[in-house]
Amino acid sequence: MIKKFVLSVVGFVAVVAALGFVKAKQIADMQAHAPGMPVLSVSSVEAKLDTWQPILSGIGTLTPIAGASLSTEAEGTVAKISFENGQLVHAGDVLIELDTTVETAQLKSAEAQLVLAKLEFNRANELLQKNTVSQASVDQATAQLNQIEANVAALKALIDRKTVRAPFDGRIGIRAVNIGQFVSRGQPLVPLQKLDQLYVNFTLPERDLPKLQTGDAVHVLVDAFPNQPFEGKLNAISPEVNSSTRNVSLQALIDNPHEVMRPGMFARVEVQLPEGRPLVVVPATAIAYAAYGNSVFIIEQMKGRDGKEYLGVRQQFVQLGDKRGDLVAITDGLKPGEQVVSAGVFKLRNALPVKINNSVQPSAELNPNPANT
Repeated sequence: MIKKFVLSVVGFVAVVAALGFVKAKQIADMQAHAPGMPVLSVSSVEAKLDTWQPILSGIGTLTPIAGASLSTEAEGTVAKISFENGQLVHAGDVLIELDTTVETAQLKSAEAQLVLAKLEFNRANELLQKNTVSQASVDQATAQLNQIEANVAALKALIDRKTVRAPFDGRIGIRAVNIGQFVSRGQPLVPLQKLDQLYVNFTLPERDLPKLQTGDAVHVLVDAFPNQPFEGKLNAISPEVNSSTRNVSLQALIDNPHEVMRPGMFARVEVQLPEGRPLVVVPATAIAYAAYGNSVFIIEQMKGRDGKEYLGVRQQFVQLGDKRGDLVAITDGLKPGEQVVSAGVFKLRNALPVKINNSVQPSAELNPNPANT
């Protein structure tokens, strides 16, 4: 019984070994007659040395140099509105007048009393020179004159407080009141903004503080005009760093000659630092982005297993710097003059043979301006 079992196991092993030998021979024959590695067509570009002016980027908000929501210091009924919504006004222009009928009548009465008080004051002084009246009578006439003069001044001030004037040159907004409407003291009536220049308030990390100084050139982009940069200068640097965010607050003064930007807009800010340094630059399409590290494929002559030379690619890990337009700066891992694959890096692997076809090249502009499609 045991002898039959042993013979069966030996026979099974022999059959498996024979089948394995036949299959291995088939695979060897296929590899011997198989074609070589496929040659891929790629476009190439030369890594160039360029000098980029350093830029610090941040986000901020546009605010007016001068802006206010105008109101009145006294309550009353709106009697006259002397502007149109959106109108350009000048400092001192009368904008809104409240009803001053009662105050004007009281002022006329006080002015009449003032005339009489001046006459009595002059008469008392004349009589005092003739020793006809006492000094007490002159003092009483003087006090009465001063009191009435104060009443006249108070009524004039009250009338003036019921007149809203433009405190500075600017563009008026949309009024919030109508003629005949009763308004309370301090109630917002209409906004006024100075728009020919604007502030942009933004923040940068504290590590950038030593690089900044007032007067640095600033470029601002807003979503309403994405392809139109606005120029300005760094105007102020906060003397303290926010202890929660570790950011420093900055302010730039931006020219807005056509009043296209408005306070409250979101702004992307770039501060141009004065010194520049040379960088190796390649198109962004040449970068193979990966979680374990970014790389490029360098095109160079290689030797195959058979000792023959061929044109292949070598994967080179790199450190990326700033990105501007279609270009990316390489801070480490690539030398100027090296040929790198500019498109199709996702289908490459190390030592793969390639052939160069530069009939079509991806865009590689520092300031691209694509057509609006």
